[in-house]
Amino acid sequence: MSAGTVAQTPAHSDRPAAKATTSQTPWLHALRAAILAAAAVCVVLLAFAWPNVTAKVQHLPIAAVGNSDQISQIASKAPEGALDLRSAANRDEAIAQIQRREIYGAIVFGQNPEILVASAASPVAYQALNQMGSQLQQQIDQQVIAQLKQTLQQARGATPPAGAPQAGAQQAGAATPTVTVTDVVPLSSDDPRGTGLAIAGLPLAMGGMIGGILISLFVSGTWRRIGAVLAYGVVGGLGLAGILQGWFHVLQGSFWINAGAIGLGIAATAAFIAGLNALIGRAGIAVGAVITMLIGNPLSALTLPKEFLPAPWGDVGQWLVPGASGTLLRNLSYFPSADSLLPWLVLAGWAVAGVVLIAVGRHRNEPAPVEV
Repeated sequence: MSAGTVAQTPAHSDRPAAKATTSQTPWLHALRAAILAAAAVCVVLLAFAWPNVTAKVQHLPIAAVGNSDQISQIASKAPEGALDLRSAANRDEAIAQIQRREIYGAIVFGQNPEILVASAASPVAYQALNQMGSQLQQQIDQQVIAQLKQTLQQARGATPPAGAPQAGAQQAGAATPTVTVTDVVPLSSDDPRGTGLAIAGLPLAMGGMIGGILISLFVSGTWRRIGAVLAYGVVGGLGLAGILQGWFHVLQGSFWINAGAIGLGIAATAAFIAGLNALIGRAGIAVGAVITMLIGNPLSALTLPKEFLPAPWGDVGQWLVPGASGTLLRNLSYFPSADSLLPWLVLAGWAVAGVVLIAVGRHRNEPAPVEV
């Protein structure tokens, strides 16, 4: 080949082209993933449906104002185990017990029988007590009718003047007591069915989870994680309180105290998840999410009285963040006379536990995988 000749590159290489290969998941692994996914769905369904399906009217604390015979009659008429019947000296004492959240309602006997309820305590308990008032009215009507029949039977021997039975019936009807239902602690007019306060529990639980997950993934270092949790609690508490109270008017009472309660609740969940992540790594995020969403939220008793849940789960739920947060916000909004020390301490305990886990966890100083 002469010097001026340009060498040409061959169109095809002498080496055989490498065959493209694609890796496929083995059938056993695919089947295992499907089974795990189906099991996870079943667990989620059980977690959220079990409390509502198994809940029933049981051990409902109510007071009765009356003599021993009247109280015994109520106890005998109610289904076994449905009521936790307590006594109150008078109507004012029964109202005070309701306002302290010691009972859900009361029955006041006398010439003017009355059912005292508190729709703000629990819409489900409120409906149950309303139904009890209807049943009490039916019993009174039946007693009046029986007395009227007995009077007419006694008068059969004599011929009554014209119109006498009708007059007797009118007198009996006028003397029939009417059961009055009084809502001593009503819900806000902006949330008349209490759905807003009940539904608020889910975004509060989700908010704490989101904060904990993001801090775990994007923040490294002990003091930086703790600072992020504190900042998240302050900003998130103000933001959520602004929506729930300033916009939707679901919460009542002091805005700043409600914001503090919300902030402590979401900070407690965020700190706990970030602490578990610092202690055991990425698996801690999953453990914290399961405890919050699949255990704490279903047992929070935000939609029904904790007494209606199978024992002891109603009380267990009050020691977890969602249950303590819901009880605290309900007390602050509608029951200022109630003792709220326990939910404050529960939330503070979870927050402190999370901070301690962040401090002692061996994964706390791992570099953040994503920079923000």
